[in-house]
Amino acid sequence: MLAFKLAFKNLMGAGLRTWLNVSVLSFAFIIIIFYNGLIDGWNRQSRIDIQAWETGEGQFWHPEYDRYDPYTIKDSHSPMSEEIQSEIAKKNLVPELLAQATAFPQGRLQGVILRGIDPDQTLLKLPTATLTKSYDDTDYAIIGKRMAESAKIGIGDRLLIRWRDKNGTFDAREIEIASVFKCDVPTVDKGQIYLRLEVLQKMMGMGNEATLLVTGKEFVNKDLNGWEFKDQGFLLADMDKIIQTKKAGGTIIEGLLLIIALIAIFDTQVLSIFRRQKEIGTYIALGMTRSQVVGIFTVEGGAHSILAALLGAVYGIPLFMLINKVGISMGYAQGVNTDLPIGEAIYPYYSLQLIIITIILVFISTTIVSYLPARKISKMKPTDALKGKLQ
Repeated sequence: MLAFKLAFKNLMGAGLRTWLNVSVLSFAFIIIIFYNGLIDGWNRQSRIDIQAWETGEGQFWHPEYDRYDPYTIKDSHSPMSEEIQSEIAKKNLVPELLAQATAFPQGRLQGVILRGIDPDQTLLKLPTATLTKSYDDTDYAIIGKRMAESAKIGIGDRLLIRWRDKNGTFDAREIEIASVFKCDVPTVDKGQIYLRLEVLQKMMGMGNEATLLVTGKEFVNKDLNGWEFKDQGFLLADMDKIIQTKKAGGTIIEGLLLIIALIAIFDTQVLSIFRRQKEIGTYIALGMTRSQVVGIFTVEGGAHSILAALLGAVYGIPLFMLINKVGISMGYAQGVNTDLPIGEAIYPYYSLQLIIITIILVFISTTIVSYLPARKISKMKPTDALKGKLQ
C-alpha cells in the first residue's frame, strides 16, 4: 500500500511530464479500441446482412454444387421430397434453383445467373412478392441495384435472356423487370436475376427441382437425404478470413502507436531514476528493501496506464457515442467493384471483452517497460545513492 501511495504522489509531483505521457498513452488506447470496434462492427453488420439476404440460418446444397465453380451449376439440381415440400409449406425452407444464362441488355452480351425462388418466401429480405405477377403472360424478374446499373436497365424494361435447358437445348425469351432492390451484399446482387421458381423450373425442364435450400430458425433437421448441410461457419468463412486479415493489418499500426507511448514512459523512468538517486538511497537507508524500491518505480510506470484509461474515458466515451450515432460513412465504397458486403455506414461495436483486453494489454506493457530500467536500483549501493553517484 505504501508503494502505491508513494508512486501516485511522485506521479502527481512530476506534473506536465506525467500528463504528456498519459495523453500519448490514452491516444494509443483509444485508437486500439476504435479500430477493433470498427472491424467488429463491420463484421457484425456484414454477418447480419448476409444471413438476412442470402444464407438464412444455413443452407442445404446439392452434393455437386460449388459456389466458386459456375460449371457445377448445370448438374446441381435434385427433386424435392415430400418432407422438403412440407417444410416449404411451413415457411421453414426456401428452395432456389440456379441456372446459367446470357442476357442481352440493349444489344450487349452479359453472363448472368438465373435464380428461381418461391415468391411467397419470408425467410430472406429479397422482395420476391412482386414475382407473383408471373401468373399472366409476362415473365417478371427482380434484380439488384448493381445489376441494374451494370446492365443499364430499370423497372418496366424488358430484357432478352438465352439459356440452355437440362437437355442441352438453347432457348430464349424476354422478361420484364418488376422491381429493383437495394442490397449491401454484392453476391446477392451482381449478375443475379431472380425469377419465380415454377417459371425457371419450366424453362429448364426441371420440374420440382432445386439447387439449394435456405433454412429458417424453426428448421432443426440437419440431415436431408441427398443434400449436404452448410452451416454459418462454412457459409461465412470468406468473411471471417477477411476480418482476420484486416485485424492483423491493424495490429501493426496499433503496435507502432503503443510502442511510441511505451518509449516515452521508458525514457521518463530512466530519467527519473537518474535524477532521484538520493531519494532512492534515502528509501533504502530508512529500511526499505531494494525490491520494495523497485516496486515503487514499477508501480509509477504502471500507473500511467490507469491514468491513461481514465483520461481516455473522458474524451473517448463521448467520441464513441457520437460515432455510434452517426456511423462512419462508406458511401464512397458503394461503387467499388468488390464482393465485400459494405453498408452505407459502419457502426463500430465495442464489446466489454475488447475493452478489458485492451486495458490489460496496455497495463502489462507499461508495467514491463517501467520495470526494466527500475532493475538498476537493485544494484545501487545506499551510500553511493545518497551521494548521487552513478555506478
